[in-house]
Amino acid sequence: MGTTVGVGMTGPSDGPANGPDGRVTLRTVADAAGVHTSTVSRILNKQLGASSHTASPATVSRVLAVAKELGYTPNPNAKSLRTRQTKHIGVLVPTLSDLVLATIYEGIEDAAERHGYSTYVTNSLDDPERRERQTETMLARHPDAMIFGDAEHHSDFLQRQQDRGIRFCLVSRRVEGFLSSTTDDYLGGCLAARHLLELGFTDVAVLAGQPYASTAIDRTAGFTDTYRSAGHPVPHDHVAWGPFDTAGGRSAMQTVLATGATPDAVFATNDFAAIGAIGGLRDVGLVAGVDVALVGYNDVPLAEALPTPLTTIHSPRHEMGRTAVELIVQLLRGEQPESVRLTPELRVRESTLAARPRSRA
Repeated sequence: MGTTVGVGMTGPSDGPANGPDGRVTLRTVADAAGVHTSTVSRILNKQLGASSHTASPATVSRVLAVAKELGYTPNPNAKSLRTRQTKHIGVLVPTLSDLVLATIYEGIEDAAERHGYSTYVTNSLDDPERRERQTETMLARHPDAMIFGDAEHHSDFLQRQQDRGIRFCLVSRRVEGFLSSTTDDYLGGCLAARHLLELGFTDVAVLAGQPYASTAIDRTAGFTDTYRSAGHPVPHDHVAWGPFDTAGGRSAMQTVLATGATPDAVFATNDFAAIGAIGGLRDVGLVAGVDVALVGYNDVPLAEALPTPLTTIHSPRHEMGRTAVELIVQLLRGEQPESVRLTPELRVRESTLAARPRSRA
């Protein structure tokens, strides 16, 4: 008996027998065309990119005509049993509603399609138990590899996946020792600090983001290290950690202001946290971009469209996603790729240019 690989429409009721589930199989096509199953396999695989077949032109034409008439289509699941590849890549991100992550995923999808892969994505909400459950759910579909966008800096999760033989790449966030596609977030923090220092801002605060994410850790470190090197260390109580969203930014800004400090400038490690900071400043009668300079991170489209356009650090998000897939493809080819850190860029707008250090007043 031939191997069942078809998932197309069934043939006519008086035609050759289909598979046990009613699907058109290679054997169905072979019986109708009057050839051996292996001949059909060689001919149809040639149409899908195999190197050669040995059938005569007349036989090839007859088999292709019969396959089309019967509605035969290849079964990707059966093909994966032969190649040991599903051509799927699973993607796990913190949240699907985040615009930054959505743009990264667009890059992943674009590159995956170009390489003949399909992707499916779900979110962990940065919850360790949910991350475990969602990962197992995705692995049950036997992807060729995984892309994790929700890596926690001090978790053993990644090491356990590696020990299981799972092939994966990190995106957006990095963890030392694991393959990743990220922006050089430390450099991004440095760029924000240098810009504010050049404008004369020495009394600053940082809305740092989540302490388990390399994006927050690296951006904050780049910023504070630069200020320390310039002789203006950022006070500990001027660094507030919290979620990468507007509510988190507002809360972090309120935490800094509650110390009695009124910084001349604020660096938020996420544009949406920066937008939240605008509300936190407004609560105490301060206007972002006028009374307090403000810098964000990522350069989402909204940043430029705000009433006071936001100075921010541009992160090449789409390219980050594409690069993650390129690294995965190299892994699947048996290569040993190295992590990639893309270069961020400063985007200067009115939120820093319109404000002035109070020492100049």
